[in-house]
Amino acid sequence: MTALTEFERLEAPALWRPGAGEQRRDVVVSLGEATLAIYTTGETPLAHWSLPAVERRNPGEMPAIFAPGPEAGETLEIDDDLMIDAIARVDRAIRRRRPRPGILRSVLFAGALMGIGALGVFWLPGALIRHAVAVAPPAVRADTGARLLDEITRLTGPVCSDPAARGALDTLSRRLIGEGRGRVVILRTERDDALALPGGIVAVGQHLIEDNDEPGVVAGHILSAIEQARQSDPIARLLEVSGPDAALRLMTTGEVSDRDLSTYAEHLMTQPTEPTPTDGLAARFQAAGVSPRAYAATLDGDAATALAEGAEADARPILSDGAWVALQAICTQ
Repeated sequence: MTALTEFERLEAPALWRPGAGEQRRDVVVSLGEATLAIYTTGETPLAHWSLPAVERRNPGEMPAIFAPGPEAGETLEIDDDLMIDAIARVDRAIRRRRPRPGILRSVLFAGALMGIGALGVFWLPGALIRHAVAVAPPAVRADTGARLLDEITRLTGPVCSDPAARGALDTLSRRLIGEGRGRVVILRTERDDALALPGGIVAVGQHLIEDNDEPGVVAGHILSAIEQARQSDPIARLLEVSGPDAALRLMTTGEVSDRDLSTYAEHLMTQPTEPTPTDGLAARFQAAGVSPRAYAATLDGDAATALAEGAEADARPILSDGAWVALQAICTQ
């Protein structure tokens, strides 16, 4: 049922609100075969939610807020990345198994799709992709990013999530991306860069964290990935690799196929990251209050010089020494 064969029982801390206007309380949630179980920290059962009915109220934002149905006042706030990704995977598996529309609706849809396909033959693929990117809502971007991360972790192994480092990782995400605007995840890979995925996810290579003595270089790569996403939308880059058929599918169904995501994940993990133009990057460092010097030292030529000359008057600490040490050990479990 859950499509999570690698987990026998997945648990995470959460905040449970029994009803609208009621006080939240600390609980433990457990993902089972068909239910999401809610317990006190002393393991007293409080509630059981049917997985097919569970919905996320704030796609792309953190902490994730879930409810047992569209009209429910009861909610769960979860900030555990592994649990959030697991619930999302369950939701996608359930939606794929739901019955398709009736015959008449299918015929009408097929006719519309053929019309759009014919339009795609005469409309430039680039224009088709740009339109698909322009109309993709935040919820679709968040879902696409989460599914793409799933495909990446099939290649790299699960994201690093040592509980002792979660606070430091959350602080880094808020510091560089902003509250509720995205999150940083650490991949078990030898890559020493950062990748911006749809939905505000920035994936950082494990070695980038472990091989640097202070967080300036890591912060620089994250800011560079964010700036690259501003200049070149991650959804657009995905569709450019996948082709106009993927753009058509995204516009008509709201999804990119699993096959296209799998292919793109392999592309991302085997291709070097394109350099980010320094024009907007210096301004991003200034806006974030981060010194560019540590990151600039990893660049070559004029790009390094131009970025290193960025103003540092407003630079603030990225993480405390203790938080940085904790973050460097995030992949030990």
